[in-house]
Amino acid sequence: MGEDESQVTVMVVDDHPMWRDGVSRDLAGAGFEVVATADGVRSAASRAAATGPDVVLMDMQLTDGNGTQATAAVLDAAPHARVLVLSASSERDDVLEAVKAGASGYLVKSASAAELVDAVTATAAGQAVFTPGLAALVLGEYRRMSSGPDPDDGQDLPRLTDRETEVLRLVAKGLTARQIGTRLHLSHRTVENHVQSTLRKLQLANRVELARYAIEQGIDED
Repeated sequence: MGEDESQVTVMVVDDHPMWRDGVSRDLAGAGFEVVATADGVRSAASRAAATGPDVVLMDMQLTDGNGTQATAAVLDAAPHARVLVLSASSERDDVLEAVKAGASGYLVKSASAAELVDAVTATAAGQAVFTPGLAALVLGEYRRMSSGPDPDDGQDLPRLTDRETEVLRLVAKGLTARQIGTRLHLSHRTVENHVQSTLRKLQLANRVELARYAIEQGIDED
């Protein structure tokens, strides 16, 4: 960030000027600092390198490629940035490809301005954000892991405790560790211990990788 460490910096990448400018105004009005905009893969990469945004809002359809290519290019240019894909498409293949490229979350363009602001805030804080219909992919994986290995799949999957599953369901809904602690009458440290225990079981580094793992397993919505 800049001198004001409390202000989240954002870059908006979209090939439609009116939409790009409108989202930029909404974010600026909500207190974010929009440090750059771009309409394609090359421009997104160069401007991310120059400005080092905290969050990159990424469209899937761009002038010289797609959001998956741009996500990879942006993260190569600005490794500390977090990419939130914002697209008209909610197809599984698009979600999977964007997340595999390194996106931290995926929100459809039908989301409200308030949902967008909340998603950018959560993404900047390191949370994995997925539009409500897609969150079922993550929750479905948590339920499957909590019930133990499927004897028919031949895989020795890690087993999560009931408490770990309960905590992770709330993480997937976007709650912070302190909010989860309040709801479950646990300390902030205890909640973090449950999250870290689950990450160790799955051999993952963070919450974003956990969400990626769930999607890559191909879990269908219930």
